[in-house]
Amino acid sequence: MKNNMDKVFTYDEASTPLAIEEQEQLRLSYITNRDELNEAEQNNILQARNWAFQKKRNVLDEKFLKTLHKEMFNDVWKWAGKYRTTQRNIGIEAYRISIELNALISDVSFWVENETFPIDEIAARFHHKLVFIHPFPNGNGRFSRLATDLFLKHLGFSPFTWGEHLGSPGKRRKEYINALRAADNHDLSPLLEFVKK
Repeated sequence: MKNNMDKVFTYDEASTPLAIEEQEQLRLSYITNRDELNEAEQNNILQARNWAFQKKRNVLDEKFLKTLHKEMFNDVWKWAGKYRTTQRNIGIEAYRISIELNALISDVSFWVENETFPIDEIAARFHHKLVFIHPFPNGNGRFSRLATDLFLKHLGFSPFTWGEHLGSPGKRRKEYINALRAADNHDLSPLLEFVKK
């Protein structure tokens, strides 16, 4: 069984590895390789997108953000919608997740209300900070992109294009990761350019 699980839990340089206890919370016993896991997650995410876009949603709410992640991954993972409790190679300390998310919600609400930045920049900042916080065991990039698209829709704007499919390694995914790293260093321009490609 370990050999099969090794095939499921392989990671590239842009992936966040799961802790053993998180891997053990996979709901689907038929999964034997990474492709099957990706397909199961993608099917769950498509259902969540349909649910999420059925009506206007206020994304700037901690409870809703947890619900969104749960809708995206609950068919596959028992930890869906629950904050991570382990340290990652990216993200803040686990005990600070709720505090930082609420600070982000407050900041973004202020920026929108006071028109501090153009809406596309507010959305890019929101996305970057969600990924930076890395609230969940996995799926943070996909979750943050969907949350950002819902945020834009709530304000009456079109979602970002996000380049092409980012789920598998390739040139676009590297460009996206590099744009996030630039934003980590306070240069938002590569991310602003990328999200509209």
